[in-house]
Amino acid sequence: MATYKRPDDLKRLLKGFEDLTFDQIDAPEIEIVIVDNDASGSARSLIDEVALTFKYPLRYDIETQQGVSYARNRTIANSSDETDFIAIMDDDEIPDRNWLENLLIVQEKYEADVVAGPVIPYFESDVDVPDWINKGKFFAPKHYPTGQIMDVAYTNNVLVRSKLLKQLETVFDERFAIQGSEDTHLFMQLHKQGAKIVWADEARVRERVPQSRISLTWLLERGYWGWSARSLFERELYPSLYIQGTRFIKGCVLVAIGIVSIPIALFRGQYAVNQALLSIWRGAGTLSGLLGIMGSGWTKAER
Repeated sequence: MATYKRPDDLKRLLKGFEDLTFDQIDAPEIEIVIVDNDASGSARSLIDEVALTFKYPLRYDIETQQGVSYARNRTIANSSDETDFIAIMDDDEIPDRNWLENLLIVQEKYEADVVAGPVIPYFESDVDVPDWINKGKFFAPKHYPTGQIMDVAYTNNVLVRSKLLKQLETVFDERFAIQGSEDTHLFMQLHKQGAKIVWADEARVRERVPQSRISLTWLLERGYWGWSARSLFERELYPSLYIQGTRFIKGCVLVAIGIVSIPIALFRGQYAVNQALLSIWRGAGTLSGLLGIMGSGWTKAER
């Protein structure tokens, strides 16, 4: 994990690792690698305290160069060369008890190079969640049948063959260190190289949604950023007129659907209006990515 000024979240995450269970397979050898992207090393005191009684070996390091790509690259570099698999998640998440077990079971069953799982959002009691968020299901997690082949994965819940990452000169592209989407780029690149990416719907982690994300502005920016990044990376990795044309049509359709939906949405409520706006922003992001323009994303702290 890469971490940045989230001591409470990091403490919950480490407790989640200690609670991992292995009922269907033998417990693997586990080492926890944490890289602090705060140059002052603000997480060190917590790590030193936890390490005294922690169930697994803890390896802590500091990456002074600001940017998520730099921090993630150091986590990979710091992992043991004897490691078979590297599991990655964010520092504001908590794994289910059987999370890692399910990732490993699916990996073996489908002989996968990469296994991805769902991220289930949760709101703490002090977070004010407006009705339109729940009605519009804006934070609804993605679910697919276990075993489904995917063309991308994300570092909020993933298991990867170590050798796939160790053989890369640069794992996470440093061009995207500040704006993000470095994980999208990595796994799209691995998929293009022939890596088999499989979904494990039972391998779940829980992600805390802070108050700062409960806004239409944040949702629209995320929608624009994510879809522009995907288009930009496709443009770079798959320079095909057919693929670019398909993506262009998809972007136009998303914008058109959003615009056409607004008059009806006005009668359905705020959630429907916001859904229509999100469709427009996603479509606009798709088109901007085709032009080589990527959304601004958000900083690591905001993520």
